[in-house]
Amino acid sequence: MKIKDWPKAERPREKLLARGAGALSDAELLAIFLRVGLPGVSAVDMARRLLGEFGGLRALLEVDRDRFCRARGLGNAKFAQLQAALEMARRHLAETVQLGSALGSPAALRDYLAMQLRHRRREVFCCLYLNNRRRVIAFEELFEGTLNAANVYPREVVQAALYRDAAAVILAHNHPSGSCEPSQADIWITERLVQALQLFDIPVLDHMIIGEGEALSFAEQGLL
Repeated sequence: MKIKDWPKAERPREKLLARGAGALSDAELLAIFLRVGLPGVSAVDMARRLLGEFGGLRALLEVDRDRFCRARGLGNAKFAQLQAALEMARRHLAETVQLGSALGSPAALRDYLAMQLRHRRREVFCCLYLNNRRRVIAFEELFEGTLNAANVYPREVVQAALYRDAAAVILAHNHPSGSCEPSQADIWITERLVQALQLFDIPVLDHMIIGEGEALSFAEQGLL
């Protein structure tokens, strides 16, 4: 049976309009993105098959282009649409963070950093530069390393903060392993960066580690 023949309340698009996107399952949301299924297969059934094939929604959203396009019913056009949708979400979060105090909207900040870093397969060290009103001036990836580590050079962090005329910074990096637990190396480099930036009256407001679960905040853990 085609989706247009379903009861109106069960059709994903009508359900979203009536009850909001949060009321839809992963398969229903993906079906709206797909728009159409395959001959004899509805968009919802196709979405369920793809979620099973890739191992879930997040895995599908983060897969590389070649793997995505090999799946039946997908292709370059769908990949381009998906990347555009993800980038719009990133920019929406970036504007939310930039328009308000980075400390005043911690949930938006965590979501923004997670979208930037959670899918990365190598460790990436980044910096958010803030003005004297604690609003974000810029976000920058400074160092990229391996699966387990990234070499961080305090002098370059200081130079970057001075170049941006930052009044404060928030540090962030990801753990591709999925664990948010800070290593001794994480704690050590944070202490070095705090000391180096203090020489120029630039406080480090937080250092956040992005893993699979909730982001870990050094400030909340009393590690700063």
